[in-house]
Amino acid sequence: MSQTALPAAPSSGVRAPVVNDCSIQVATVNGSGSQTANNTLLRAIFQMGIPVSGKNLFPSNISGLPTWFTIRANKHGYIARRKEIDVLVCMNSDTAVEDVKNAPAGAAVIYDETFGLDKHRSDLVFYPVPFQRLVKECCPEAKLRKLVVNMIYVGIVAHLLEIDVAEIAKALGKAFSTKPKALELNKAAVDAGLAYAKANLVKRDPFKVARMDKTAGKILVDGNSASALGCMFAGVTVVTWYPITPSSSLCETLIDYMKEHRIDPDTGKATFAIVQAEDELAAIGMAIGAGWAGARSMTSTAGPGISLMNEFIGLGYYAEVPTVIFDVQRTGPSTGLPTRTMQGDVLKTAYASHGDCKHPCLYPDSIGEAYEFAMAAFDLAEALQTPVFVLTDLDLGMNLWMSEPFAYPEQAIARGKVLDDAGVAAMKDWGRYKDVDGDGVPYRTLPGTPGDGKGAYFTRGSGHDEYGRYTESGATYVRNLDRIGRKIDLMKTKGPAPVIDGKGAKVGILAYGTTHWAIVESRDQLKAEKGLATDYCRVRAFPFSDEVRKFVAAHDRVYVVEQNRDAQMLGMLRMEYPELATKMTSVRHYNGLPVDARSVTDEIARLESNPVAGHGAR
Repeated sequence: MSQTALPAAPSSGVRAPVVNDCSIQVATVNGSGSQTANNTLLRAIFQMGIPVSGKNLFPSNISGLPTWFTIRANKHGYIARRKEIDVLVCMNSDTAVEDVKNAPAGAAVIYDETFGLDKHRSDLVFYPVPFQRLVKECCPEAKLRKLVVNMIYVGIVAHLLEIDVAEIAKALGKAFSTKPKALELNKAAVDAGLAYAKANLVKRDPFKVARMDKTAGKILVDGNSASALGCMFAGVTVVTWYPITPSSSLCETLIDYMKEHRIDPDTGKATFAIVQAEDELAAIGMAIGAGWAGARSMTSTAGPGISLMNEFIGLGYYAEVPTVIFDVQRTGPSTGLPTRTMQGDVLKTAYASHGDCKHPCLYPDSIGEAYEFAMAAFDLAEALQTPVFVLTDLDLGMNLWMSEPFAYPEQAIARGKVLDDAGVAAMKDWGRYKDVDGDGVPYRTLPGTPGDGKGAYFTRGSGHDEYGRYTESGATYVRNLDRIGRKIDLMKTKGPAPVIDGKGAKVGILAYGTTHWAIVESRDQLKAEKGLATDYCRVRAFPFSDEVRKFVAAHDRVYVVEQNRDAQMLGMLRMEYPELATKMTSVRHYNGLPVDARSVTDEIARLESNPVAGHGAR
């Protein structure tokens, strides 16, 4: 199709340029190598100093099914997923028509000219491109064309949005730093796209980017890599895991880090043990065993793995053994949507296993907190002598996010109440499960600590008294369980405090984890569009600190925003604060996509239009 045959621009007047405020969606198929092309665009925009975020929406099969990648550039620093798409790149014939039909009026559409998409809408700006002809010209090897063709749209998008070509080249160099032939081939494809766009495409949409200075000093990294780095700096020595999406890359990356930094320079031997177990039960069992033996131990998994680990988690709780469990949450139930994101495990991790259990949980919202909370979790596990959960999600774990560089840890590792030989000998009446200091946390010894024969004890998951002796006494059980409850409640002061932004508004918003980024933008939308001022509490740990209760109590209405169907965080808050239950209402998002600000804004505005009728509900 010639350029002159294209439909007219979808407005009678000339639209003002929209600079550094656009979202790009690339629709391809899984296994086509598009990830490198998409990350090249994302990195180039980031290198231009523009705040940016990327979301990879991919299927759970190996190859062939549709996949979408969205890039958001925003001068104000909003990085949550945005519902509306401004620039659509259609490379998948199976989804192209539907993608075009769902695009908002005025969007730009770059597509393979054989799709004939311009006949479906008259209110979009269409840019047809002969991708197959161009890739044949720049890639002589037919078997490589499926992978290289994606780089052509990098050149097309770079020209239309005015992305600095030098930054594209820099991003390519990073992607193919060890593969000079691949770099040359992919650069040729980008150049082909640039050349075609310059010669044949007349810019008719308003979207463009321009250099800023808001990313100076920042890095791009995924949350699983950040968590892995935090684990290494925390001094982890035993890692036991079983592969499961989306947590696998956490341990895979940690393996690389440990091989690089934890090999004894004199002997050449590893100073750590990383074991891929036969299943999740074995993984958590080995982690608890290692924690009992004195190692800093961990495992990583997702929701289905947590379900399988429950009995061992209860053992760790009742026998009081430290370990760290990373739960990179995905969409359930059952296998669910394994490559979609969710906050669906907050309730079951907080109260995991049978009987009366309550577990410390950490909820990082960002790359920086994924790193920091990984380190904190090991100290907390040993301070409280119990399993500690770190709950991220697929969105944080597997996508690239902007971050400040990581700070090198300055505080020494805290091992908690561990008695050495002299410490045991000095204790007048030591019992493994005895509360000496009144805080509920007993002293422990590590295997092999003699202490004149007083350092040994039985580790029991069955009924036991303060000295580790077997008993089925109801009174002893109550005394022991109440003590454990007291030590877990120390999380209210030992865990990361909530982040509260309050100026006395009547309406409060409460959220946790990656939902935070939609809340930041939604609060601005509510203020600008509805004149609604809001206060905000971001919960970062469970059990909740007193600041959380005070925040809820101080507001007429509190909207608990979370990414699950059953309002799990709301349920936990109501269990902890039953007297405040009617003040809180849930705003839920659970379609597997990262929550966007517009959805939150519209739902809160709807509920606020009739606060009496809508409040206090789930």
